[in-house]
Amino acid sequence: MARGSIFRRHGGYAIRVDLGPDPATGKRRQHYKQGFRTKREAEAALDELLSGVRSGDVVSQTSTTLGQFLDDWLASQNQRLKETTWNSYLVAVERIRNGLGKRKLQALTPLEIERFYLHLAESGGRTGRPLAAKTIRNTHVVLRKALDDAERLGLVQRNAAAVARPPVAHRTEQQTWSADNLRAFFAHAADDRLYPAYVLLATTGMRRGEALGLRWADVDLGHGQLAVVNTLTTVNYRPILSTPKTKRSRRVIYLDPATVDVLRRHQANQQAERMAAGPDWYHEIDFVFRDELGRPLHPEWFTREFGRQARAAQLPTIRLHDLRHTFATLALKEGVHPKIVSERLGHATVGITLDLYSHVTPAIAREAADTVGSLIFGLRPAGP
Repeated sequence: MARGSIFRRHGGYAIRVDLGPDPATGKRRQHYKQGFRTKREAEAALDELLSGVRSGDVVSQTSTTLGQFLDDWLASQNQRLKETTWNSYLVAVERIRNGLGKRKLQALTPLEIERFYLHLAESGGRTGRPLAAKTIRNTHVVLRKALDDAERLGLVQRNAAAVARPPVAHRTEQQTWSADNLRAFFAHAADDRLYPAYVLLATTGMRRGEALGLRWADVDLGHGQLAVVNTLTTVNYRPILSTPKTKRSRRVIYLDPATVDVLRRHQANQQAERMAAGPDWYHEIDFVFRDELGRPLHPEWFTREFGRQARAAQLPTIRLHDLRHTFATLALKEGVHPKIVSERLGHATVGITLDLYSHVTPAIAREAADTVGSLIFGLRPAGP
């Protein structure tokens, strides 16, 4: 419990409250005020201060800068976060430190934070280019988490980032292929050794990292299914095998017969590569998709290879990730229930799926209206 004292100072009175050791550093914390003309004024101020301490409205004064606090905070997160997440925090903290690091932690205001976000939006990217709104929002999330802990530890009275507003990240329009586009791409890439990976992404909606982290132990071709339990991502361009971020991302995905056939042929071809490589074959992890020596495929190289093949096929330009959007769009348009699509994609909720693919749902709603109307009135749905 906080203890207070009154003493003479410069012809008047001063008060001091001992707040106990700092939870973060172990150093002694005190709150000090002076300039009271009478002892009664000092006593009244002390009572008010102690009341504020008990209610959590008073924190000890510190000269710690935001940059110093963020360094200590980031170090404390190292054992709690996955390497990929911690690295993204590191990048965000470096960005915050460059802009606000010299500010006193307790003097930071929401307005300063919003001005910092505006600076990032204007020239915070590489070589002074504007930084994307989504990246700024990710930076905001890290700053808010850090200041949440500062508030919990009693280092600041309130979290200034909690009331600061980051820019709105407008969702870019999704680019997808039609079923005809996909068939044309598959025909063009049929002889490419990455063809099975492209097929799996397009027919399941899996993420790039989920497909590249897939092991043969996770695949049951006899029952036409696979389990998503790993993801292959990069940290500083170095491939890292990790686990999915959320429970919903860990899921079982059922495969269509054509995809099963493609994977069976791929497994046989890979076995031939294994025999050819002999002792040079990489044996540590039985990845489904590997290079000629059995080593994992680098995710960024894989993305570039897809782009090269798509350009060579002279198809509309899409990103590798847009194969995931293509799967979801085609499934929803063909009447697959949004909950099933959501589960295959590994979304946290079906609401996320419906929000992401709201451009598809009007057609579903129209079909539902026609179906229910025909059921009630005994009429056939309108059509040719």
